[in-house]
Amino acid sequence: MPANHESNHRPVVVVGAGLAGLACAAILVARGRQVTLVGPPGDAGDTRTTALLDGSVQALAKAGITLAGHAEAAPLRVMSIVDATQRLLRARPVAFDASEIGLEAFGWNIPNGMLTQILRQRLEAVGVEQWPVKVLAAEPGADGLVLKLEGQPDLTADLIVAADGRNSLLRQAAGIETRQHDYPQVALALNLRIGRPHRDISTEFHTEFGPFTLVPLPGLRASLVWVVSPEKADELRGMDDAALSRAIEIQSHALLGHVQVDSRRSFWPMGTVVATTQAGNRLALIGEAAHVLPPIGAQGFNLTLRDIVALANALEGVADTGDAAALEAYAKARRLDIGTRHSAVDLLNRSLLSGQFALQGARGLGLYALERIGPLRRAMMRQGLARAAEH
Repeated sequence: MPANHESNHRPVVVVGAGLAGLACAAILVARGRQVTLVGPPGDAGDTRTTALLDGSVQALAKAGITLAGHAEAAPLRVMSIVDATQRLLRARPVAFDASEIGLEAFGWNIPNGMLTQILRQRLEAVGVEQWPVKVLAAEPGADGLVLKLEGQPDLTADLIVAADGRNSLLRQAAGIETRQHDYPQVALALNLRIGRPHRDISTEFHTEFGPFTLVPLPGLRASLVWVVSPEKADELRGMDDAALSRAIEIQSHALLGHVQVDSRRSFWPMGTVVATTQAGNRLALIGEAAHVLPPIGAQGFNLTLRDIVALANALEGVADTGDAAALEAYAKARRLDIGTRHSAVDLLNRSLLSGQFALQGARGLGLYALERIGPLRRAMMRQGLARAAEH
């Protein structure tokens, strides 16, 4: 990056060089936009994984990024839900098979480190300008936000895309408020070596404290997201790898045989954050700057990719990328999807935590209906995928 620039104004600046920012830059460039990516590289040692559903895989493929069949990615051919609560009303197990809706797989699970590498390689191949520096502040200017950068001149843009996470500096600078809710839960994420083939099946066990989800990785490996109480999280933090492996094996009912912890552990508190709008003056919010949901149903990064595609669609044929009408159209296009996904995930999570008989019964009845009624199950599968490439 040169120390001085002829102009410190750009058509589009994406702030945040994590997965959301990288994917946004790649997709907008593929749509013909000139993009500058600002932000230090993400965590190179991130051992978590991302389950990209079919719509997300297709959206990235249109931007020249092929993930289906990648050596480091595992297909998700079947998604299974098991009620592992000890309550009086328990649902029967239900399985969703991608072949029922004519797909080879619902999606592909890939390590975040590899996905980051793939996206970075794509940006380098198409010559995206990258400034690997921190945004120290964002101040309202005469025409949008002015970015104060570490060791560099101020930067402005026709459009700034906030991909700077749940504590978004840009969202706060624009005065966009959020609705937030904290759950009495903590999520643990790590990878495992397993003793029994997963057969490309992702299994989500529902417990009284939240989901325990095993997702395939290539070979005899799987990723795990285990949602527990804060007290249980403290207990798990104190275990060595052998003890934690045994606890995971017991919790999974030895579904994948003998398991061994195969990565560092990540813990984070559970909660939701939803911005009241996804657009401001020459500003668009994407990803966790706009919405944070519990890790249920693989909604997180897939919802982000739908943000990006919706933004690209709203800007189609628009000369001024910061056009207020285009940005309002973007915010309006995302409102229903984010609202309904947030409500559904929140309701399911609360139903697991709640001791109310009626709520438990409703959850069990819903899963029973999905198991028994084929057209309903297939409709839910298609809705769950929500093909970003088609919107």
